[in-house]
Amino acid sequence: MGMLGTKFINAVVLSSLVAAATQAQAASYLIDPAHTFATFEINHFNTSTNRGRFDKKEGTLEFDRATKTGKIVIDIFTGSISSGTVFFDKFMTGFSMFDSATFPTARFDSDQFKFDGDKVSEVAGNFTLLGKTHQLTLKATNFNCYVHPTLKREVCGGDFEATVDRSLYGMNYGLIFGFSKFVRLVIQVEAIKAL
Repeated sequence: MGMLGTKFINAVVLSSLVAAATQAQAASYLIDPAHTFATFEINHFNTSTNRGRFDKKEGTLEFDRATKTGKIVIDIFTGSISSGTVFFDKFMTGFSMFDSATFPTARFDSDQFKFDGDKVSEVAGNFTLLGKTHQLTLKATNFNCYVHPTLKREVCGGDFEATVDRSLYGMNYGLIFGFSKFVRLVIQVEAIKAL
């Protein structure tokens, strides 16, 4: 085998080792439900803001600050709305809005992380609601990683927000009455590094 062939094989082996090392550095995290919430806000006749929170959610995170890569999947259970008003909760989970009986979850799924230095600045991916999927970018207003004092494991998370056009997903109730089609989605998330 000539020198050129040997150099080629060495380059292939080296790039394979680098790729394997990079993959080995990625860590898996589990969403902490006690510190993860999804909240929505919608304008009500340009007078006040209606708010609600989804209490049930789950998901996973793969994250590597060294290579500035990540992947996150969060499932939000739409039937778990808590607004402080029973009537409003029942209406929001009903057929005209989230139709939770037919579509029990909304999902955000992303593998596109953007960084500002060593901190995540935004996460772009797909948001699925009412059986329809569109691209959505969550902007980070806060982000940090720390060692949990009790668990002695790394926790990463932050505050993220986006504006969602609900009409893209077929949630059209109230548009002719002046209810806004734009909903502010705020996600507070923390994830604990898996053992």
